[in-house]
Amino acid sequence: MRSFVNSAFNWYYKMRYKEIEHIINNPHEAQSQVFKSLIEAAKHTEWGKKHGFSSIRTPKDFQNNVPVQDYESLKPYIKRMMDGEKDVLWHGQVEMFSKSSGTTSDKSKFIPVSQQNFKDCHIRGTWDTMTIIYDQIPDCSIFSGKNFIMAGNHSVYKPGLKTIYGDVSALMVKNMPKIARPFMEPDFDIVFRDDWESKIKLMVEVACKPDIGPMIKMVGGVPTWTIVFFRHILEHSGKSNMLEVWPNFEVYIHGGVNIEPYRKQFARFLPSDKVKYFEVYNASEGYFGTKLNLNDDDMLLLLNNGVYYEFIPMDQWNDPNPKALTLEEVEVGKNYALLISTNAGLWRYLIGDTITFTSTNPYKIKITGRTKQFVNAFGEEVMVSNTDKAIAEACTEMNAIVSEYTVAPIYFKNSGKGGHEWLVEFEKAPNDLKAFNSLLDRKLQMINSDYEAKRYKDMALNELRLRPLPKGTFMGWMKHRGKFGNQNKVPRLANNRQYVDEILNFVGQE
Repeated sequence: MRSFVNSAFNWYYKMRYKEIEHIINNPHEAQSQVFKSLIEAAKHTEWGKKHGFSSIRTPKDFQNNVPVQDYESLKPYIKRMMDGEKDVLWHGQVEMFSKSSGTTSDKSKFIPVSQQNFKDCHIRGTWDTMTIIYDQIPDCSIFSGKNFIMAGNHSVYKPGLKTIYGDVSALMVKNMPKIARPFMEPDFDIVFRDDWESKIKLMVEVACKPDIGPMIKMVGGVPTWTIVFFRHILEHSGKSNMLEVWPNFEVYIHGGVNIEPYRKQFARFLPSDKVKYFEVYNASEGYFGTKLNLNDDDMLLLLNNGVYYEFIPMDQWNDPNPKALTLEEVEVGKNYALLISTNAGLWRYLIGDTITFTSTNPYKIKITGRTKQFVNAFGEEVMVSNTDKAIAEACTEMNAIVSEYTVAPIYFKNSGKGGHEWLVEFEKAPNDLKAFNSLLDRKLQMINSDYEAKRYKDMALNELRLRPLPKGTFMGWMKHRGKFGNQNKVPRLANNRQYVDEILNFVGQE
């Protein structure tokens, strides 16, 4: 029976792939249709009336009428929507809000998720990913087994209101199409538990059941938390790798952070070339991208999912009125801050992520970091993608494995030079830490020419300074600051020493 069901899904995905090909071949038409539908749908909302949506005909009109927004500027509107007001940023009443751990003055951001956004962005993006997986893996049999859910939790906002909020993963599971539910584990009473530590214990017990383990075909999650989950499973089961627990496992879907620094760990957990890795760009604000080809390390930008995209060049990031580019204007290889307008009422919203295009036919991207996660204290313009690649290459050459890391500047003191300080937690430390330190510095120079120029003969910057930390430090620090759970990520880079000093103080090394 399950084999028949999988064949039916396979047939459906083959038909559906034609839609994806049509969008790939007509990207600008797709974005134009999204743009027009968004403006039309919101022209009678409070926001639409205030910004003259009825008179907007072109993207240029849109840019002239609506300034670039951040969370702080939209927060008062979102608060009213959460309190039940209708027709504020989006038409009708929005009842779902995804909770995002953001770099704002608030501990959390609350992002509106309208029914249209949920169905035509988040769910459609999931179907797009599954369609491509079945296209790229002809013998894929995910729907002949079970898929393991690693989701957050959700809560009622206020008694008497329909408003709920939670991790976007929890909202998706709560509203999952009925057709998908028989293929999911564990039960929802486990998935929606508030306490992450007790939840992971119960998830591990389910994952190791002899009647469940052989059925697991796929799991999705942030690499850092998936590693935590896999470690707990192996400790509980006494097995040496995950394929001894899940012998028929096929696909790992990942996102949230770059998987490159964790490749060696996953190779240990899943020691088989038959296991395939699919990166997705599924943020609280929308489902933006998915891997298109198994052998590539970039993602297809999804252009017909209720999101209209604009792109701010790097030299405009600190401009109070930045000039944004449309899709037709982007260039391969340049860093852009992503600006989105969505079918949930985010208008010209600066999401905080930075991307670069690897191709414009089709439009494919890589996530390079965050607008607030970089190091540029000395003009070196180091992005997260640079440091992820440097540390991954250094680990490969010196047979080391890194669990987590974060980087901050070392500022000039008196007549001394500046530099970068790396706090690194190793799963497997290199035999020669000093040699690893120097290799990492050279790798970063090879990847980033601005850093290389500042490091030339130590004229402006000293060699980076690596400080190893005890195992468990980063998870302990995240828990200490109330950021414990699968939706929270260790900040990789900062242009100040806040995180580094906090961590060093936490472990008593300051």
